[in-house]
Amino acid sequence: MPLQLRDLESVLQLWPDLDGATMSLLNHSENHTILLSVPGGEAFTMRVHRPGYQSVANIESELAWLEALHRQTDLPIPEPVAGRNGRMLQSFKTPSGDTCYAVLFHFIQGSEPNPDSDLVDLFGTLGVYAAKLHQHSIAWPRPAGFERQAWSAPAILDMDGLWGDWRVAPGVNDAIRLTLNRAHDKLRRRLEAYGTASARYGLIHADMRLGNLLVDGDQVSLIDFDDCGICWFAYDFAAAISFHETHPSVPALRDAWLKTYQTVRPLAPEDIAELDSMVLLRRTALLAWIGSHAETALAQTHMPGFAEGTADLAERYMAGAMWR
Repeated sequence: MPLQLRDLESVLQLWPDLDGATMSLLNHSENHTILLSVPGGEAFTMRVHRPGYQSVANIESELAWLEALHRQTDLPIPEPVAGRNGRMLQSFKTPSGDTCYAVLFHFIQGSEPNPDSDLVDLFGTLGVYAAKLHQHSIAWPRPAGFERQAWSAPAILDMDGLWGDWRVAPGVNDAIRLTLNRAHDKLRRRLEAYGTASARYGLIHADMRLGNLLVDGDQVSLIDFDDCGICWFAYDFAAAISFHETHPSVPALRDAWLKTYQTVRPLAPEDIAELDSMVLLRRTALLAWIGSHAETALAQTHMPGFAEGTADLAERYMAGAMWR
């Protein structure tokens, strides 16, 4: 059940910067994202976490990485704001008695890119951002108690996946289920052979899709690290084309991403070869997500034909022609 803005009025008291702020809902997907406008002051965004999705340790680990990225890179990413108690993560009770967690960020100007526009230059920027994130991830000593989910093959493909079971998603009939099971057998074998060496597997953003980008002129900001976790670095490309994997522009976007990524961090041939695997893995995660989040506008927008499109990608994967 979506939170009502009136449920959050008392929460504003947790931050000294929010006196007199007005609220409006920006987005409801995994979490609620609220715009807060302070009269005569700056604007903020508040992320209210869905109860039960991320643990306190998980959220605090995300914020620790954000803080390190702010100190040690030039990436344009969200900056959290401490509450009155000096902590970035705040908790409160909903009217129903649930404990919720919220984080406040300085507002970032910009708008989501249009998927039907020319995105080649944007994906060139994303390639650089991903490479810098991965460089930092490899070098950064994670603090004690650091805890983030792993976006492994079992965590996505098994029935108890992190985003639910793709087998019961809307549109998945017996024929589609059979096609995906066959493709997933190949996918699991390839990922097991690819392995999890530190040069190819580590802490990533894991959700660098268009909905998590804000474009303001020449400035592109990367937001929403809520799903950051342990996965293959190449998965960040697959996440960038989320919900649009079958769009005819994808091969050109892939080339742009690879070209700029490798100006910062060269990839081995086997890393490039497994981009196909990452795309099918991510697409399956999204299929499961649509099923388990069918009440959201984002899921409803992409639901028609998504299962059929996933099966088509799976057939192309098995034929070795993902990018035809």
